[in-house]
Amino acid sequence: MKQTSLLLIIFALALAACGGTATTPAPVAVSQEFVSATLDTTYEGALSARNQLALGAIKLDGTPNVINAKQAATLLPLWQALRSTTQSGGNAQAEVTALLTQIEQTMTPNQLQAIKAMKLTQTEFQDWTKASGITLGSGAEGGVPGASGGAGLSASEKATRQATRASSSGASASTAVVDAVIKYLGSIK
Repeated sequence: MKQTSLLLIIFALALAACGGTATTPAPVAVSQEFVSATLDTTYEGALSARNQLALGAIKLDGTPNVINAKQAATLLPLWQALRSTTQSGGNAQAEVTALLTQIEQTMTPNQLQAIKAMKLTQTEFQDWTKASGITLGSGAEGGVPGASGGAGLSASEKATRQATRASSSGASASTAVVDAVIKYLGSIK
């Protein structure tokens, strides 16, 4: 019995000695944001590249750089996949980055430069959510101010209005803009 106790004590001391000398490496900080090859996120109040791509795509409506039907057919499933990835909680950064890279590669250099030139900011994004009737965090459905059936609205305004009605106000603004770009792309024929 003494021998067993002595062996257990020696074994415990050996384990403690081994565990005490090992060092755990410090965690490496990894960026959780998509880094665009074209869009700038370094200016004051800049939107994330993801939100610049989404809001910028909507804002291209009515410009010479509008998204055409062929692009919309390619972009729509990419944005839907991005929405599904983030909605399911399987927000694997590698998958999100791959989808956003494909979205960016589907757009023309002129479209990306036009979005970059917009210098979209957090303030402009908040103004867009407010103008779209998106209320964050209240738990109630966001209404659309001045909703009168949509007569005279552009395709992007209709898409924004539809996305607003479809999303709950508890949703994030990022989710709302992805919903809006999905609706917008779906309306391009």
